[in-house]
Amino acid sequence: MDNPTHQRPSGEFWFPFLTVLSDALAIEGAFLFSYYLRFETSLFDWLGFLQEGKPPIAGYLLGSLFIILIWLLLFNGRKLYSLRRDVTLTDELFNVVRVASLGMLIVMSVAFFYRDFSYSRLVFILLWAFSIALLLTGRGILLFLERRSYRKGHNLQQGVVVGGDSLANEVFSKLHLHPVFGCRILGYFADRPAHEELQLRQAPHLGPLSSVSSFLERERVDRVFVALRSQDHAALFDIITDCEGLNVEFMMVPDVLELLTSNVRVMELEGIPFLRIKGIPFTPWGRITKRGFDIVVTVALLSALSPLMLLIAAAIRLDSRGPVLFRQKRVGLDGKEFTMLKFRSMVMGADQYDREAGLGIRDDPRRTRLGKFLRTTSLDELPQLLNVLAGDMSLVGPRPERTHFVSELKQLVPKYLDRHRVKTGVTGWAQVNGLRGDTSIAERIRFDLFYIENWSLSFDVKILLRTFRAVVTPTEKRR
Repeated sequence: MDNPTHQRPSGEFWFPFLTVLSDALAIEGAFLFSYYLRFETSLFDWLGFLQEGKPPIAGYLLGSLFIILIWLLLFNGRKLYSLRRDVTLTDELFNVVRVASLGMLIVMSVAFFYRDFSYSRLVFILLWAFSIALLLTGRGILLFLERRSYRKGHNLQQGVVVGGDSLANEVFSKLHLHPVFGCRILGYFADRPAHEELQLRQAPHLGPLSSVSSFLERERVDRVFVALRSQDHAALFDIITDCEGLNVEFMMVPDVLELLTSNVRVMELEGIPFLRIKGIPFTPWGRITKRGFDIVVTVALLSALSPLMLLIAAAIRLDSRGPVLFRQKRVGLDGKEFTMLKFRSMVMGADQYDREAGLGIRDDPRRTRLGKFLRTTSLDELPQLLNVLAGDMSLVGPRPERTHFVSELKQLVPKYLDRHRVKTGVTGWAQVNGLRGDTSIAERIRFDLFYIENWSLSFDVKILLRTFRAVVTPTEKRR
């Protein structure tokens, strides 16, 4: 039976409700503004469009109600009206574009067969563009307000961690350091207190595993994060059985996380269920799509940035003795070496001391005066666009590493060589999440493998947009 004292935070209702209301107003506003531009102004007459008679607005208002209903159902079908908690504005952009595009296809298909009223195709095009802008604006404002409320401690869900070792510590650390997720960790359950070195020790030890169900019955808890090892699965079964009837969400981190990738799928072959724990990164069409995208975007970037690159080249020649470009062997797709290009940011011969310097140290004394600026802003990476054009690299992928470091790290870091299943990239999922320079190699590998197993063209675009944001707000952590 449900815990009678369990009351959901008010934000569980209001934020989704306000999102629905904002979307409806945005779609209606886009519809009316599109009608106004087309029929109440001379803008498109001036642009050379044929003059159309002004249709009654009542027909468009009636059509807008149908569009709002369809689009709201599409948003709901993609589960975009729950509390998002971990979504970014870039994610919202892709979600809005997908729904608006699919919604327009449905609306135009219906309008084609509806003969009682003729809708302007130009209005539909304007509606698509303006609805994306207004929907994204409304959702961005609500996302900001939602996260602000979490930072202030309002509308937080209550959570507990079940487990007391390094796996549970990782779960606690991630949630504890990200208040925008909207969950307050009350403590953890384990048969013995966590080791003193673990950050989990900061949280209250709520009791042994056998006391989980009684605690959930007494206290308001929304989520239980289970982080147990295989030898504790019997205890987990008892916990789930004892918690029957309690309206609490259980989320489990598999103890085989180090073995599995992030793209686990259940497949059935001849009636036998298989758990696919590793797949091929790209289909043939996926490889063609990614390569085509790389070429088109790289040519556009080189055309736009060539004056800047020439200016940087001239500044390097004036700043210090040596060549403009720095060439270094790196390991790429299938473990093959290639020559990676960068603008030189260090004094000549600095690469001879790479082993002594280590990986991506800050304030490297070998940098030139101009080099420090180039590294901080990532402008030293621009020549790698030529590597992309040559096919040695991709715009997005795991960052390439030097040969001797690969030989060492493959012995120390599990699944390190899996990075070489795809082309290395100018930027990557690990880098846009702040994993640069002297950060954890193991953590970078985890993000790289997530990218490899979850690649899509929209994922590449998302990473490129976040890279642009990182460049215009630079940090000191550069490799």
